Amino acid sequence: MPCGLRAKCLRTPEKTQTRQVCFFRGKAGPQTMSTSERMKQAIDSERGRQLYGGRFATVEPVFGNIRHNKRLNRFTLRGQKKVNGQWKLFCLVHNIEKLAHHGYGQ
Repeated sequence: MPCGLRAKCLRTPEKTQTRQVCFFRGKAGPQTMSTSERMKQAIDSERGRQLYGGRFATVEPVFGNIRHNKRLNRFTLRGQKKVNGQWKLFCLVHNIEKLAHHGYGQ
């Protein structure tokens, strides 16, 4: 059943398809576990170990480390060759830091 205020919201209500809308009115019921407890339970399950174990093999932490921790979130040079060189320099810094943290520099 379309909304009674449809003509006020849409430019062409006769041409626009009816959309389905869902309204949430608070929590479904009392939660027995906290959010962190539910997350611990999800991670400790067999499926959770597979999913979260695979996250460490992705490259996302590398981008997060380069952008957030090292604050290398912007290229200062212009041109494809220069940007490629600058990106390789960022990656080199990241890899040298990894080697230093794992004891290869001693």
